[in-house]
Amino acid sequence: MLDYPLLAALAAVIRTGSFERAARQLHVTPSAVSQRVKLLEERLGTVLVVRGQPCTGTAAGQRLCQHVEQVALLENELRGALPGLSPADGPVTLRIAVNADSLATWFVAAMAELPGCLFDLVLDDQDHSAEWLRKGEVLAAVTASAAPVPGCNSHPLGALRYRATASPDYLRRHFPDGVTAESLATAPCLTFNRKDRLQAQWLRLVLGDRDPGPVPTPPTHWLPSTHAFVDGALAGLGWGMNPDPLVADHLAAGRLVELVPGRPLDVPLHWQQSRIAGTALAELSRAVLRSGRQALHPIVESMGSPPAA
Repeated sequence: MLDYPLLAALAAVIRTGSFERAARQLHVTPSAVSQRVKLLEERLGTVLVVRGQPCTGTAAGQRLCQHVEQVALLENELRGALPGLSPADGPVTLRIAVNADSLATWFVAAMAELPGCLFDLVLDDQDHSAEWLRKGEVLAAVTASAAPVPGCNSHPLGALRYRATASPDYLRRHFPDGVTAESLATAPCLTFNRKDRLQAQWLRLVLGDRDPGPVPTPPTHWLPSTHAFVDGALAGLGWGMNPDPLVADHLAAGRLVELVPGRPLDVPLHWQQSRIAGTALAELSRAVLRSGRQALHPIVESMGSPPAA
C-alpha cells in the first residue's frame, strides 16, 4: 500500500522545486521532508527526485505526483457526499497548463469562479501545452491540439484572434513603400520565445498567395511577456502578433496600426482535461468553457483564411 504522508512530501518537493519550500508548505522541517522522500524511494526501489536547483521529478516521481493530485480531487468530491469524513488539510490545488496570451486575456475570469481552489499554472505555448498532459504533469490544459490526449476529453473553446500590429512611426520608418516580402525580411519583429511561431504563421498567411517561396525570417526582439509585446509595439521596437482584446483600444485610438489591415490570424484553442475529474475539476471545466466561448471567436473550418473584422 502507498504511504500518503510520504507521497505528499514527494509531491510538495516536485511542485515547489525544493525541500525547503516543501517543508514550509507541509509545516515540517526540511530534514523530515528529505527523510520521507528517501524512505519512499527505498520502498519503491527507484529514484523519484533529481536533486538540484530546482529539484525535479523523475518519470516515476511525476507519475506518483499526478496520482496524489488525482486522489486529492477524488477525496474532495467524496467529502461532499460523506460530510462525516475528516476535513481536508487545505484547498485542492489544480495544476493546469495554459498559454500566456489566454492567461492575459480571458483565463483568469474562469479561475475566479472557483474561490475555494488553489491554482498551480504552467505557462507554455499553445502548440506545446498538451505535452504536459501526456507526461502526467497537469490535470488539464488550454491547447491548440484538438486530438484528445490519451485519458483526456477535448472540448473546443474558440479562436484567439491576433493582429500584426506596430506603431504608426514604426510603419512609416520600415514600410515607406508598403508591406512587402522584401521589407518584412528586414523590419524587426517581436517574438515571445523559441516556440513562438505566430509571426511566421502570419507571414505565410499574408504572403502565401503572392509568394509561394519560404517566408522571410526578420530580425527579432525576444520578449517573453504578453504585455511587453504590446508595450514593445507601442514603443516602436518592432511589429508583433498581439491578442485582439489587448490592442483593440490602441488600434481604435491610432496608437497602433495593423501591418495589413483586415488580415488577422485566428488560433483555435481547446480545453483538454483528465477523465479522472473530481467536482473541482468539473466545475473548473465548466467555467473555462463558459469564459472561453464568451471571449473567443468561433472556430471556422479553415483557419488559413480568417475573416476580417
